Amino acid sequence: MIGAQAALETKMLLRNGEQLLLTVVIPTLLLVLFSSVDIVDTGKGKAVDFVAPGILALAVMSTAFTGQAIATGFERRYGVLKRLASSPLPRWGLMTAKTASVLVTEVLQVILLTVIAFALGWSPHGNPAAVLLLLVLGTAAFSGLGLLMAGTLKAEATLAAANLVFLLLLVGGGVIVPLDRFGSAGQHILGLLPVSALSDGLRDVLQHGSGTPWGDLGILAVWAVAGLAAAGRFFRWE
Repeated sequence: MIGAQAALETKMLLRNGEQLLLTVVIPTLLLVLFSSVDIVDTGKGKAVDFVAPGILALAVMSTAFTGQAIATGFERRYGVLKRLASSPLPRWGLMTAKTASVLVTEVLQVILLTVIAFALGWSPHGNPAAVLLLLVLGTAAFSGLGLLMAGTLKAEATLAAANLVFLLLLVGGGVIVPLDRFGSAGQHILGLLPVSALSDGLRDVLQHGSGTPWGDLGILAVWAVAGLAAAGRFFRWE
């Protein structure tokens, strides 16, 4: 039942034009644009080496947080979640299916963006296991926050808030604009955001070839535990 629901969730997500815009079109356009045109000073080296890890973090956020929050919010509004909750599929099974759908979509995103980044001259380094751990913890953190928003706010409010957060974190989350452009105080504060921790961690590993970024992983773990716990506590099915 969980596998069938996960397959259905994935098909629905990939057929949704707005979801495809968030998960595929926008990250791809930003990767190509900021890697090819000298718009933001990304420091020494090729721009794509700085931009690609940030875009991977943005892709995780767009799917696990923004897309999932909006889709779940409207499912809750139209009574879909209520009907599914009364089916033989348990509630934890439904959430597991949604998580599996997010993971499948992210795998497709990562493959697509990696191929495009390689075509643009990307030269990644570092430990793949550290990258995988960052992506998994980032997914957990954003999923918890997305479900918390979808389960507590009205669908229209979720739509507006999720898109607003996406835009704000795109600009101020270290995805494309380096955090040191925001000053010392701003850098420390913004560095505690999940997208900042994810993009910085991926950049440390893939661009600089660093070891496991335990600090960034710790920030993501805190967000993941807090977000999932809050979503489990306050999520309303009706």
